[in-house]
Amino acid sequence: MSRLLRLCARPDGARGMERHLLRNFRKYASAEFPGAGSDWIWLTVAQHHGLPTRLLDWTFSPLVAIHFATEDPRLYDCDGSVWCIDHQQSNRLLPDVLRDVAMREGADFFTAEMLESVAPELERFDSLSPDGLVLFLEPPSLNTRIVNQFALFSVMSPPDAMLPDWLAKHPETAREIVIPAAAKREIRDKLDQAGITERMIFPGADGIARWLTRYYREI
Repeated sequence: MSRLLRLCARPDGARGMERHLLRNFRKYASAEFPGAGSDWIWLTVAQHHGLPTRLLDWTFSPLVAIHFATEDPRLYDCDGSVWCIDHQQSNRLLPDVLRDVAMREGADFFTAEMLESVAPELERFDSLSPDGLVLFLEPPSLNTRIVNQFALFSVMSPPDAMLPDWLAKHPETAREIVIPAAAKREIRDKLDQAGITERMIFPGADGIARWLTRYYREI
């Protein structure tokens, strides 16, 4: 579920909530990110730092995805899952103006600059398709965490759209890989041996603390 949707109790709805959140985030965080300009850059920065947005986190790396599906020892008695999206299929469903930009750039994924060339403001983006849309945004390498996580975001329109609802209408675009509960410990052990841990995914003291907390909880 979109974190933005959960906050959307205001009379002006998800679009209004998004506008207020981004405006105030810009106001109070501008000194920390002087180079951020467009709505798209601010949206990725805000998501990265925990602000509720319309974005959902994805990764190019299967190993990073499996890490997040096996990181919580308290859930080892439950099956996990990894969702895979065929971005070429989802791109075929985009409005012509977005597909033209991707074709012109020879790109499978969108950048903030590509989206800004079509829709500088989120309100303009939401007007591109009356039926809603999903695309994938590759964020700028703001720090080593984004780089190490091979980060990618999905972007939906309108802002309160739910990805499961969209996938139900377009089942050919995705598939689920189930990780059986009985296999989680072995998979987790192999990931640790390969160095796919919180220490790598969240560089710095926070990641080290998360890694040690999980590792010694299992003993």
